[in-house]
Amino acid sequence: MNLDLIVRGGRVIDPSQSLDAVRDVGFAGGKVAAIGQNLQSDIGCIEHGVDGRIVAPGLIDMHTHVYWGGTSLGVDAEKLCRASGVTTSVDTGSAGPGNFAGFRKHVIEPSEVRILAFLHISHAGIFGFSDTVHVGESEDIRLMDPIAAARVADENRDVIVGIKVRVGRHASGDQGVAPLDIALQVADEVGLPLMAHIDEPPPSYQEVVERLRPGDILTHAFRPFPNAPSSAQGTVKPFVTAARERGVLFDIGHGMGSFAFKTARAMLANGFLPDTISSDVHALSINGPAFDQTTTMSKFLCMGVELGDVIAASTVNAAHALWRPELGSLKPGSVGDAVVLDVEDGEFDYVDTVGEHLAGRQRIVTKAVVLNGVWWHPG
Repeated sequence: MNLDLIVRGGRVIDPSQSLDAVRDVGFAGGKVAAIGQNLQSDIGCIEHGVDGRIVAPGLIDMHTHVYWGGTSLGVDAEKLCRASGVTTSVDTGSAGPGNFAGFRKHVIEPSEVRILAFLHISHAGIFGFSDTVHVGESEDIRLMDPIAAARVADENRDVIVGIKVRVGRHASGDQGVAPLDIALQVADEVGLPLMAHIDEPPPSYQEVVERLRPGDILTHAFRPFPNAPSSAQGTVKPFVTAARERGVLFDIGHGMGSFAFKTARAMLANGFLPDTISSDVHALSINGPAFDQTTTMSKFLCMGVELGDVIAASTVNAAHALWRPELGSLKPGSVGDAVVLDVEDGEFDYVDTVGEHLAGRQRIVTKAVVLNGVWWHPG
């Protein structure tokens, strides 16, 4: 087998294979080609020894906003990859059917880093989200554009992985669940999952999750009061447990206002881990409190979640939620994305979106990236 690249001697953690062992990983033709001990190299093969550092599948951030230059909340996907090892950024509703063509042509297609998208049900996506203007795109029902959304989703199935809607007092005002019901119709029509944002009521957390179908995703799932999934007594609310049993997926979506340590401690104490960990990184959260994917992952590591589970929630679980089994894995034949990580010991200050600080003793840092089978050092 002629390999283009070998990453040697890493502690390979790949939850898709239940693998945690020292192995070499070989890449050829932009894909993972082999995994094993003492892989043989040929003339022209590039080798990088990583000296026992963690080698994991390329990270998937299930909730980002990377329509850079097209919306005020957009950030650069390639800079995110270099900082935190995210080889697949999933943009969640920055663009709607009225401006998705520009997002695709000017951002998605030129990007070295893979960008997938949830298409917003609102005509222009999240168009009024900045530090000077904040207009909920779901407040005006006239902006809901289901016919065009279904058409655009059908025409772009290679990069559109679902439908997005934002509901809550800030995103949808007094419209309640009406935008959610419209978005669910579109998701049914095109046969794709729905990702629902929730902020403060109305509507309530219960009204939202009880409408979601198996495979649909609730983001901002560990948000603070009000609309938290845990009770004042620290239990998981029964309708949340029922939704998980029905197949609804729960995503973190940290962002600037949607993650609380108090909620997370209660959920984890009850054995309720998130299905996916995501940063919701955008222009107003990239400088804190979210920062990036590895910072968000580090918070869960410091709250006692096992490293393998943290990595699973950022790789294979996310690939499952996106219906993209070729991602989030180092199985031969998978997309040739990998990340080299360190877990550093020390004293690290983490903060949530309500201002609570957590004194952590570990942090996950990115040391290098393999992107489509090519060593792509973060620099």
